[in-house]
Amino acid sequence: MERKVKYDYAFKFECVKLVLEKHYTCNYVSNLKGPDESNIRKWVAFYREFGSIGLLPRKNQNYSVAFKIRVLKAINKDILSLRESSIKFNIPDAAIIVKWKKNFANFGLAGLQPKTRGRPTSMDTNKRKKRKSDKPLTPEEELLLENEALRCENELLKKLQALIQAEEKATKRKP
Repeated sequence: MERKVKYDYAFKFECVKLVLEKHYTCNYVSNLKGPDESNIRKWVAFYREFGSIGLLPRKNQNYSVAFKIRVLKAINKDILSLRESSIKFNIPDAAIIVKWKKNFANFGLAGLQPKTRGRPTSMDTNKRKKRKSDKPLTPEEELLLENEALRCENELLKKLQALIQAEEKATKRKP
């Protein structure tokens, strides 16, 4: 299943060609075609750097921690803007780099580690277990626990009996 993209390749290519071949300004193309001027500037820059491949929609990418660190070091060392660094390292959106910077500032290297996604593999069973205390149970508490266990056993037997009766009814109806 492909990602839904707002602007397809042909539309981006058409906007870039207007800027590069007809020498229209990004602002004029923005007013003419509709997308934001910053998007058109970004498309032109990606086209200049990577050719027509730079305009293709990209799937969600997973970046390694080493790559993220390399990007952040290059920004600080070469004093790159977010747009320049996203173009240099072929990152689709500068917001991704902003998120990396924020996570690195708050959590250090641990903030750049990939996060686990989706539902956890197994539910936490600790929620249902009652904590055992070191104190021995009082006779009243022991009786309450035994009473609860007997209730559960009684309910289980009732359900089993109901299933057996339902099965017997079903077998009587079939012949």
